[in-house]
Amino acid sequence: MSEPIFKYLDRGSDKTIVLIPGWATDYRVFDLLDLKFNYLLPIDFSLSTFKSSLFNTLREKEIKNISLLGWSLGGFLAAEFAGKYPGLVEELILIGIRKKYDQEKIAEIGEFLKRSKKGYLYKFYKQCFFKQENMIWFKENLLKAYCQDFDLEYLLKTLDYLAKSQINTQELLAIEKIKIIHGACDQIAPIEEAREVCETIARAELIIVENCSHALFLETDLGKYI
Repeated sequence: MSEPIFKYLDRGSDKTIVLIPGWATDYRVFDLLDLKFNYLLPIDFSLSTFKSSLFNTLREKEIKNISLLGWSLGGFLAAEFAGKYPGLVEELILIGIRKKYDQEKIAEIGEFLKRSKKGYLYKFYKQCFFKQENMIWFKENLLKAYCQDFDLEYLLKTLDYLAKSQINTQELLAIEKIKIIHGACDQIAPIEEAREVCETIARAELIIVENCSHALFLETDLGKYI
């Protein structure tokens, strides 16, 4: 994909939040969110140019002091941007993050995808929800599109990024406000890793949301925590 294109949604707020989706999803996964912010959404997603493209977009639109929300894979991108440009980030919000992924496990997922992309994606999406009734909207609006839109090459490329990524807590010490929001029943990202990341950043606040899994913002009202 080409350099990311960011879509700005003016929602009548004086604050802007950048919403960064996770692996095998895109900006549409945030469609149900109703946060008291203007939204900046990456429409055309490129991992290699994400930081520079976001920086250029913020400069062009004269947006400062953003809130930066990264979910799952998006948490790595959010942390990388915040570490490089701490002066632009008023608040960092990390949802469903891991400190790092096991490379052997990532390789195993890659083999599953090669054998049955649709089958593995369905299993992954299902694990993102604590209760299957919470998956109804996702099934009706995104499941078919995601299985069609994300080709195998893209999914494997983004897996490679996950295999190499790690939350560098030292780079985040300059960020004044950090929230780590995690589903208590997350099957993708063990809650212990979220605790570990939080413990190494004194000012970070860990919020554990009961009866939620990986895609907790589709199972609860995220506005209660932000």
